This record gives sequence, C-alpha cells and structure tokens, in this order.
Amino acid sequence: MRTLPPFPSLRSFLDHCAEAGELRLIPEPVAIRHQMSAVHRAVLGRGGPVLRFDAPVSKTGARLSMPVVTNLFGTTARVAAGLGVTLDEVGELGAFLAALRAPPPPEGLRDALSRWPMLKAALATRPKIGGKAPVQEVVLEGAAVDMGALPVQTLWPGDAGPLITWPVVLTRPAESAPDAVQTYNAGVYRAQVIGRDRLILRWLAHRGGAAHHRSWQRRGEKMPVAIVLGGSPGLLLSAALPLPETVSELSFSGVLSGTRPRLVAARTVPILVPSDAEIVLEGWVDPQETAPEGPFGDHTGYYNAVEPFPVMQITAITHRRDPLYLSTYTGRPPDEPAIIGEVFNRLALPTIRAQIPEIRDLWLPPAACSYRMAVVAIDKRYPGQARRVMMALWGMLPQFSYTKTIIVVDDDIDPANWDDIAWALATRMDPSRDVMILRDTPMDYLDFAAPEPGLAGKMGIDATNKLGPETRRDWGEVMAMAPADEAFATELLARHLPELIR
Repeated sequence: MRTLPPFPSLRSFLDHCAEAGELRLIPEPVAIRHQMSAVHRAVLGRGGPVLRFDAPVSKTGARLSMPVVTNLFGTTARVAAGLGVTLDEVGELGAFLAALRAPPPPEGLRDALSRWPMLKAALATRPKIGGKAPVQEVVLEGAAVDMGALPVQTLWPGDAGPLITWPVVLTRPAESAPDAVQTYNAGVYRAQVIGRDRLILRWLAHRGGAAHHRSWQRRGEKMPVAIVLGGSPGLLLSAALPLPETVSELSFSGVLSGTRPRLVAARTVPILVPSDAEIVLEGWVDPQETAPEGPFGDHTGYYNAVEPFPVMQITAITHRRDPLYLSTYTGRPPDEPAIIGEVFNRLALPTIRAQIPEIRDLWLPPAACSYRMAVVAIDKRYPGQARRVMMALWGMLPQFSYTKTIIVVDDDIDPANWDDIAWALATRMDPSRDVMILRDTPMDYLDFAAPEPGLAGKMGIDATNKLGPETRRDWGEVMAMAPADEAFATELLARHLPELIR
C-alpha cells in the first residue's frame, strides 16, 4: 500500500520534508531551556514545518554543536508521510494492516497471487543483522560518556530538569537471546537526565519495558537497555502504535518504513540496535535502584507527581559523525502526540470495525488527551446496541480501558463535529435512561482526577435514536429537504452566489 519512497532513516525523511518545503533551518542561537519548546509550540499550533535548530545553547550559555530537530510530526500530513502514504490513503493503509494482522483464507490461485503486497510487507519485518553501522561511527565509553554534550531540553518552567522526549527504548525479556528480535519491545518512555551517565526511565507497570524489567528482577540481574535517539519514522511510529503484545515494534517498523530494518550489535550491552539511527545510548537498568522522577509537564496539560522509577547507568554513547538530536514537547493539546493520535485513529478504524462491524466512524478528540473520550457512530439496528458497543470498545484494546467517556451516536451524526454531537445529546439522550456509570475500572495512572491511582469510573452515553423497548413514546422524525429541492438550491447558488459554493 506504500505510495511514498522508503524512509530507512530520519535523514531520508527529512530530505523528503525539505523537498516538499516542509523543513526550516533556524540559524540563530536558541536556548534549550524553555526557549526552544516555546518556538516549537508556536510553530506546531500554526501547522508549521519541521524545525532544525542549528545553534542550540545550553543553560550555561555555551553553544552546542549538535543540531536539534523538532516538530517532525507536527501535522497530520507528515504523520501520514511517516507511514509511507498520503493523508487520504491512511484508511486504505489501515485496512491493509488489519488484513495483515488477520488475513482471511485465499479464494483460489488468483486471490492468493493478488496478496503479494501483503507477503512483501510481511517479509519487510525480517531485519538484516550486521554490516556497516553509521550510528557507530563515533563510540564514547567510560569517562567519555557525557549527557551534557547532547542538547537535551528543559521544556517547561516547572520541569525538574532536562528531559529526553523522543527516546525509543529497546528492551528484551531475560529468557531471550540478543538476536531474538521478535521478543524485543520498543517503547517511547520519557527519560530524565540526572548525571553525565545516568537517566531515570519512566515506564508504567502495564508497558512492555516494565514487563521485561520484572523478568530480569526475578533473576536478580540488571537489564540491558538501548535508547534510540533519531530513529526512522517507521520505528518512531511503530513504538507509538498500540500493537498487540505479540508483535515486535522493531520488526513491524519494516512494514512502515518500506524496507527491512538494519540492525547491528550494540557495543557494550547484549542487544541489537538500528544501524541507521542518529544516536544510541547503551546501558543497564539495575533490578532495584530507583530515583524520584519529575515533576514534568505532561500531555494532560498539568505537571505530574514525583514518583520513583528505575535508573539506567549509561555505558556508551554511539552516534553518527554529524548527529541530529530529535526532540519534542508534551502538553495540553495540540502537541505532537495528539496529532499522531489523530492519524492513528483513522489507521485503527478498520481493525476496530473488523471486531465491531456496526461501527461506522470513531473520533478520539485531541482536546481530551486523544484517548480519554471517544465518540462512536454506529449503524443501530436493535435495542441495547449502543451499550454493547461501549462494552466491546472498553474491552477491545488496553488503550480503550483508559477511555473515561464513550458517546455513541447514530450514523447520520458526524462524530468529529461538536455541533452534531451536542444536537444528538440534546435530542436523543435522557440522563436518567441513557447514561451508564461503571465503578472501579482500570484508568490511566497519570489521571490525577481518578479517586485512586490507576482505578476510576467510566461513563457511557447513549445518544442514539431509541428503538422498541428503549422508549414508550413516539420517536421524532428527522427533518430533511427533498433531494431535488437541495439540487435546485445548489444550482441557483452556483449561478448567483458562486462565492458560497465550495
């Protein structure tokens, strides 16, 4: 389904952005403490281009030599491009990926041959191991390791210090071999810099990195970790996608990148790393050592609480001869995670519809942190169907278990239009009948509105037309103009008021 060229590295994607006029160089000095994130936020809010800051300045006023790239996925069009398609083709890619996850049996030889693109995509998940690695052109070990040489930003005034915001953290379970790529987890976990060779990794208990850490803890052994800074767009987006636990993000990145991932052995830890990355941090996470992480500005628009998380001891920094440092910020939407989530919403719809066929459309409002509220349009055919859809969504993916509110509407309502939603709520919903409240359900640990950490309620609102036993009154009939009259109005406007015709 890919219609754009392969992007095996961050640089190849930046070249694509530059050719499209979507890359701007900032030559004047910009401080990595607060100033850079303020510029990024202003540009993202205006739908602006990728930014490359060529003169980052440390908090001491020193000029840093490593350029900083931000706003990589600051528009939905660039997120789609990172997936290898145009924005209009995201739905088709979603259908292709849904079939890739659960392909129906072929109906004859012609149907089997037509699935060559699917086979090619599956082969793209098999990595190539070994060979020349640009990411290891420079290797710093021991006393040469210095996180202060990297332009790690301090993003918000209340932040505890420098924070790595686009790290792809690679881990593997204790029982696996270093070359068993299918067992790897790649997660985006923020990393706080607390020394020249020490980081705090914030991974929540349900995430893959935390599960791998527990497997090493049971053995009483430290865990090897590699942090990729500046990976390919396929790797970045794979690490952010809600993939099934049995699918390795590192392998799946080949499907999105359009080429087989190239991996090489890390220099100081038993783990494989992407050959074409910009920077890799290698090290070990102790089975017991923790440090207080935070506070930091979060995607909720608030600072999170200070809590203990595992510490990583860095044993090596490897990078290209002229590395680029990729960064972003998180905060109240809009931010890059919200924009990525908007595209992922379209990408996931075919998979959701494969399990819940009556769903016609679904919207996760970015302003609601991209996952805490969902509006679902369904083809309603029987009483109680809206509640069944709510329960099915809450139980379908771990991400939906953190959705606090689901509003179900009919398929004549645009779920991404607040005016349509308000009309459906005002005319098709009765609070005493159509609101379902659940207690003590799993919730995002970062949601401080929850009565207990990780445990809270959920609300489902049925804003659909009511059928049969759902109401004892005659239900209203939606008003609509006759199609012929609407066509006449359009033709008349085209002649006399063409500026009103879009």
